[in-house]
Amino acid sequence: MAERSERLRGTVIYRPVVYGNTALPITPETRDDAPAEHTHRWTVALRSAASPDDGSTVGGRDDISYFVKRVAFKLHETYPSPNRIIEKPPFEVTETGWGEFEVQIRVTFVSEANEKPISFHHHLKLHAWAPQPANPLAASPVPTPPDGPVNAWQYDEIVFTDPTKTFLDMLLKHPPTPLPKNRRRGAPPHVAYPASLVNQAKGGGMPEFTQLMEKEEAERLDQAKKDIVAETDKLRNLLIEREKELERLKKEVEGMQRS
Repeated sequence: MAERSERLRGTVIYRPVVYGNTALPITPETRDDAPAEHTHRWTVALRSAASPDDGSTVGGRDDISYFVKRVAFKLHETYPSPNRIIEKPPFEVTETGWGEFEVQIRVTFVSEANEKPISFHHHLKLHAWAPQPANPLAASPVPTPPDGPVNAWQYDEIVFTDPTKTFLDMLLKHPPTPLPKNRRRGAPPHVAYPASLVNQAKGGGMPEFTQLMEKEEAERLDQAKKDIVAETDKLRNLLIEREKELERLKKEVEGMQRS
């Protein structure tokens, strides 16, 4: 049993996920028991990255409960029981409200993973971001039609470094569905689009993530790492120069004191 729990050094494996929300304006026909001041019904979720072929949702094609034990959503403190713990799929919370706020999404893994929980942060979007004209001086921003639903999703990869043998076997038994190479329908899901704009996009339908977007995201992360390294080197060199200058000044002061 000890061998199964031994960590495999040098092994890295990941699982692509999306997290975010969809929101729809409340109408007199859909208000149900929602408070009168609430304007939208929304769902915040953590899902697998690949979307169903029928385009019914953003992500969620694969069951991720084989490695995710529970997901805790921390809502705004004004909600009753703001800490919502979901222990089986779908890992999502549906509520009504009128304001946007940050949602903390805490992911706890199955015991076989022997991994610490991780957290994502998502700004709940209820209103679509209005598209801007190419030349801001040429025209005023295009008004956003209030027809929803709004989709605001972020792609990410949960990376497991040096996993245990047991956990690696579990992951290998459930390979994720590959993302499509190119966008087949809808608008980019990492931007909050209203339904009218999604339907105007090539192919129409629900937005989805693609291999191209995954590649672009990886390139952005690589560039960010390079920028951080460059900035760190710059600051290190500056610190070395300042230390040399300080040492020179100390010697000058010591020389003046001796004289």
